[in-house]
Amino acid sequence: MKWIAAFLVSLALGGCASAPAVSDDAVAALMRREQIQGLALAVIEDGKVVKLASYGKRNVERNLPLETGTIMYGASLTKSAFAYMVLQLVDEGRLDLDTPVTRLLPKPLPEYRNQRTDYAPLAGDERWRKLTPRILLTHSGGFANFSWLEPDEKIRIHFDPGSRYAYSGEGIYLLQYILEEGLGLDVAQEMQRRIFDRFGMANTSMRWRPDFAANLADGYTIDGKMEPHDERSKVSAAGSMDTTIADQARFWAAVQRGEGLSARMRAELVRPQLPIRSRSQFPTLVPEAGAPHEGIAAGLGLVSFQDRSGLGWFKGGHNDSTGNMVVCLEARRRCVVLLANDVRAERIFPELVRMVLGENDMPWRWEYGDKTPQR
Repeated sequence: MKWIAAFLVSLALGGCASAPAVSDDAVAALMRREQIQGLALAVIEDGKVVKLASYGKRNVERNLPLETGTIMYGASLTKSAFAYMVLQLVDEGRLDLDTPVTRLLPKPLPEYRNQRTDYAPLAGDERWRKLTPRILLTHSGGFANFSWLEPDEKIRIHFDPGSRYAYSGEGIYLLQYILEEGLGLDVAQEMQRRIFDRFGMANTSMRWRPDFAANLADGYTIDGKMEPHDERSKVSAAGSMDTTIADQARFWAAVQRGEGLSARMRAELVRPQLPIRSRSQFPTLVPEAGAPHEGIAAGLGLVSFQDRSGLGWFKGGHNDSTGNMVVCLEARRRCVVLLANDVRAERIFPELVRMVLGENDMPWRWEYGDKTPQR
């Protein structure tokens, strides 16, 4: 039976603490209500995985079930795994979060161009000199989400770096490039060794692997259209990770324990670094509202918020056919991890998170804007 398999897997992943307050029947009912094709869930308590389950289909057209070992798109959860790797480099003294890019690259940034970004347009804007790893990890570099979203598809800085939050995959691209060009690191290899291998994430990779094809989730859009899973060959710290719910459970349990980081860096990961004043996360460059929104702030590769229980933090991942979310409450020592190959699953995330964490102050309206479920 499905619940027995999930229970045995949870034991193998790290033992069983008190039972999480979420039932398979309740999850299935919510999925039926919103016509969600596939969803996977993990609950972490005190650094241990206490529930691991999958529901629905990885491909409806072929009637293939979604399993806890099914390969799913990690989307922007990749950013948090990348940030964790970066903080390991900081622990080792190979990188400083506040060193400006002028000292991290052999040449001025505007002299570089690569397959993703031509930095030459920054030559007339000296603000690029203020960019640091901390600024890039807190999404305060001043960039659009991606340079190709600019009217002329050229990179530009929209505000003084470090002065405000504006979500930017472009900033994560730049930090990846700094590690590769400035430190001479292979980011894919570093992620494999420091994160995926270290935490037993055997079915996670920064680029497509042929063996993933045997158990792969295709995606479903808001109107139910199937989108085939991308075979991503380019390594992107902003979002190329393929993974499984079992592997994500292992990773986030390690994050909760602080495994692989010093206590100082683990605290820095989730510390509120920069107050967020925008009314919602997207669009990214709209004027700020003025006052901090719902007590939320940028951490490093994630977002922190003030929960009634104390510090909370979260990270989402999204595209037209993917909805992912991780929410953790520090004082309650509990996290919920949600991966969905159907973007409609985001409609039920608030209810699922409440089932697992109890009443909480996760800022759903900021995260999803006008799409926030009203139930």
